[in-house]
Amino acid sequence: MSRKSKEEIAEIYRQMQDHICQSLEKADGNGKFREDAWDRAEGGGGRTRIFESGAIIEKGGVAFSAVHGPTPEKILQKLGLEKADFFATGVSIVLHPFSPMVPIIHMNIRYFEMENGVNWFGGGIDLTPHYVVPEDAKYFHQEVKKVCDEFDSEYYPKFKKWADDYFFIRHRNETRGVGGIFYDRLSGKTDEEFQQILDFSLSIGRLFPEVYGYFMEKNSKIPFGEQEKAWQNLRRGRYVEFNLVWDAGTKFGLDTNGRTESILMSMPPQAEWTYMHEPKHGSPEAFTLEHLKKEMDWLTFVP
Repeated sequence: MSRKSKEEIAEIYRQMQDHICQSLEKADGNGKFREDAWDRAEGGGGRTRIFESGAIIEKGGVAFSAVHGPTPEKILQKLGLEKADFFATGVSIVLHPFSPMVPIIHMNIRYFEMENGVNWFGGGIDLTPHYVVPEDAKYFHQEVKKVCDEFDSEYYPKFKKWADDYFFIRHRNETRGVGGIFYDRLSGKTDEEFQQILDFSLSIGRLFPEVYGYFMEKNSKIPFGEQEKAWQNLRRGRYVEFNLVWDAGTKFGLDTNGRTESILMSMPPQAEWTYMHEPKHGSPEAFTLEHLKKEMDWLTFVP
């Protein structure tokens, strides 16, 4: 088995974008994606697809990119790399629903290669509910673990911890959501190992519309009122804080002169910040804050 080229990997990811967009349009039942194809002056380009007029999804983006060119000095220093041109391709997704009972979700699968032979895969999938519901968190982690276990029994515990540490809003001392998995710089020494990691990446991509389709169908039917919408906007504010202050992907995109509109598609349509907001003791909002912690074992958690 010969190792796939960077161009072949880019085409596979491009097809994954198509699959995910088609699945989301079907699950929503009303909204459609609007495509914005773009070119990068330094090399490459992409297709940013924005979801509009949805019945369940208020704002969503599914972006594909394949970019290349000289690696910025800032990136070389940060990653400890020798000077060489780079190629990066991947699919990145963030969905913000109308209903505060439906969670925000994020997924990213990507491949990075340099002309000197250095290469690796990265990515992950994580769930950010406005309201923490243990049964939902358990379902999500069960499905993610199933995919991980198909490839390596050590993947789930290792990558879950990585996600807990990565998706942590340090200045708030809380996790962004109930986590998931996160991995980076995963590289195979042999062609077989390389293919296995690529297959793992694609399995995460296929999992995405399955798990989110489940939440779209189930949670969008749960009633809510003004209190829940106000809380949703506060939690969206936390999402903004993480993405702009801590997210490495956002920083990489901006540092490599990426397309700003595509990079910031992860922002919600609106968000709020309320000074010294404290939820009522014993409320669902208070329960949520109490459980935005690292190292939660959602597979066995009993409230």
